[in-house]
Amino acid sequence: MSITASQVNDLRAKTGAGMMDCKKALTEANGDMEKAVDILRKKGAAVAAKRAEKSANEGVVLTKVAQDNRSVSIVEINCETDFVAKSDDFVKFSQSVIDSAFSSKASSAADIMNANQSALTDLIGKVGEKIEISRARFIDNPGGYVVDYIHPGSKLGVVVNFDNVDATNMEKFNPIAKDIAMQVAAMRPLVTFREEMPKDIVEKEIEIYKEIARKEGKPDKILENIATGKLNKFYSENCLFEQAYIKDNSKSVKDLIAEFNKQNSADVKLNTFLRFHLGDENKQ
Repeated sequence: MSITASQVNDLRAKTGAGMMDCKKALTEANGDMEKAVDILRKKGAAVAAKRAEKSANEGVVLTKVAQDNRSVSIVEINCETDFVAKSDDFVKFSQSVIDSAFSSKASSAADIMNANQSALTDLIGKVGEKIEISRARFIDNPGGYVVDYIHPGSKLGVVVNFDNVDATNMEKFNPIAKDIAMQVAAMRPLVTFREEMPKDIVEKEIEIYKEIARKEGKPDKILENIATGKLNKFYSENCLFEQAYIKDNSKSVKDLIAEFNKQNSADVKLNTFLRFHLGDENKQ
């Protein structure tokens, strides 16, 4: 049977698929619109299977914060090319993903993938690229305060979580919280507190410092003290709480929060941070 331009346009409006794909699907379905939709959806699933082994290193990081700043979602959604990442279809899909992640309080990429599988498969079929939700977290802190920061381009996103921020201090604390979120983006801390630093990393650093001192001719009996001193510097560079504040390196993040608490008779405490970047190798 002959497929009309009107039918093709109607199917495109329903699915967003390309003109030739719509015409082929309608021809295969003998003009049946619903069957044509199913054919295109199956094509999307087939494309998804073919692209499964491809690398998806482009995409976006998105966040959504509750109006009361007590909860937040952060999600990383990946595709293969920057071209697709900037397309209207990918942008709309990504926004729907962060909205659903926030409303469902999802803290698992797998759960979000399952909840959005139909739309995901359709989008893969349409753009012809691997698309995946690689990681997601949800933080809920009823007595605390959460802030986000998205770097221009949406390839880097940060969430910082604070404890003991009551309603009377929220507005005053917000600029400081935002600065600390930007600090995380710029200074790339590994952990929030030194106690969280993985033991294997600490041991590796100590051995490196000892070996350097040994090669410099330092006696064995003082190697431990030298390594300890170097380790404190390592902590001050890689633990958010101990990092020099980027807007005033005469004080640390710890000092900044203590200063706010003293000025406002508050007891704000840093809890944790999340930093999602498209280039991260370890996506936890």
